[in-house]
Amino acid sequence: MRSPQFTTAQPSASRADRAPLTFDVIIVGCGPTGAMLAAELRLHEVRVLVLEKETEPASFVRIVGLHMRSLELMAMRGLLDRVLPHGRRRPAAGFFAAIAKPAPKNLDSAYAYLLGIPQPVIVNVLEERALELGAQVRHGCAVTDVQQDDEGVTVLLADGERLRSRYLVGCDGGRSTVRKLLGVGFPGEPTRTETLMGEMKVGMPPEEVAATVAALGEAPQRFWLRPFGEGVYSVLVPAAGVSDRTGPPTLEDFQQQLRSIAGTDFGVHSPRWLSRFGEATRLAERYRVGRVLLAGDAAHIHPPIGGQGLNLGVQDAVNLGWKLAGRIRGWAPDELLDTYQAERRPVAEDVLDNTRAQTELLSTEPGPRAVRRLLTELMDFDEVNRYLLEKITAVAIRYDFGEGPDLLGRRLGDVALKQGNLYGLLHRGRGLLLDRTERLTVGGWSDRVDHLADPTAALDVPGVLLRPDGHVAWIGDDQESLDDHLSRWFGTSTH
Repeated sequence: MRSPQFTTAQPSASRADRAPLTFDVIIVGCGPTGAMLAAELRLHEVRVLVLEKETEPASFVRIVGLHMRSLELMAMRGLLDRVLPHGRRRPAAGFFAAIAKPAPKNLDSAYAYLLGIPQPVIVNVLEERALELGAQVRHGCAVTDVQQDDEGVTVLLADGERLRSRYLVGCDGGRSTVRKLLGVGFPGEPTRTETLMGEMKVGMPPEEVAATVAALGEAPQRFWLRPFGEGVYSVLVPAAGVSDRTGPPTLEDFQQQLRSIAGTDFGVHSPRWLSRFGEATRLAERYRVGRVLLAGDAAHIHPPIGGQGLNLGVQDAVNLGWKLAGRIRGWAPDELLDTYQAERRPVAEDVLDNTRAQTELLSTEPGPRAVRRLLTELMDFDEVNRYLLEKITAVAIRYDFGEGPDLLGRRLGDVALKQGNLYGLLHRGRGLLLDRTERLTVGGWSDRVDHLADPTAALDVPGVLLRPDGHVAWIGDDQESLDDHLSRWFGTSTH
């Protein structure tokens, strides 16, 4: 129960009663989003504390997929070499509603694959990086109340301890305590049906598996059995009919459902992970209330079809990190922090819509099954297949930066430079001017923006200004225009 004398509805405590501002940012939740955000903030020497209510990782190890855009962000921060040894590469294909189509040719990314990796591993990698950079992380700390005033945010923990920071970010999942304390609405659709999903080995020979699945034709229920390499299959079956729906699913649950659908359990054994999910789809009405912000599943939830959830949260963190750091370091106008919601909430809306569409395409009803057949045919056209893949993997995102060339607002790929590749220059989380004219300068923004003059850069424009998240903020060769955009994104010049 919340302490009645310390709720968000109460007047602010007097200055004399406030704890000192020990931290710049407190992050609630040390999942992938929270850990990535902590690392991003520490690149700018922001004092960060991460509070995680759990003392131990989840008992099951779920394999998640890092899509192309997230792999690019890992490369930008020098983290890709840390995650690659722990994952397994898969072709960048078959993501949209599990419709099996090959990857389009010549995808616009140096990281055109899916990396399957245990979720605890990616969390550990990101948390270790945040700790290396100087963040503090405390496990077993549950937040029970949050109060903000004109100078900062006070946090009450379950053990009665009070902490204080200038800003707070809720990265505490779909049941976010922070979001509820803020009173931010979370409208959407609740779960109506549940599905079991997991990865496990199959004892039946692959050719017999393929023949059995093919003989089913269009399964009358939500079902797939897809090879994942080395005798491992991704299995999806309906949860309806499973006796115990209160705890995590068991291998026996999968065997029972497979026998019901296919007449055989395919000899499944040795599960890597097993999970249950519904199709609840919700989006926070606001991402920011004063000094408190939301990111990751605290801001949006949706079914895991397409594997976008973790990726969406990590991308939230990279969008927010440099903006919040700029506000704390004193160079960013408040309007810059407002662009976090303006840019990321529409992206989440699009993800929710495409997962709604994918969920419908798994329906057993005749109408959705007919649409699925039609879409399967349409995806034989490269343009359709490419469009859906780029949507799922987030490489097609274009933020609205105003009128300009199509590249404006998009992320720039890892182009070749005379001294290596572009992403190697973004490890510090700073802006970057890539100048093919050798005449431009970042002048009084050099403490926030790096400058590389490289006439050999693999670009078809004279110069680009990149934000720390790799999105193109300006294109051209005019210094005055560049200065205007440097001011817009990186505050006032020191000159």
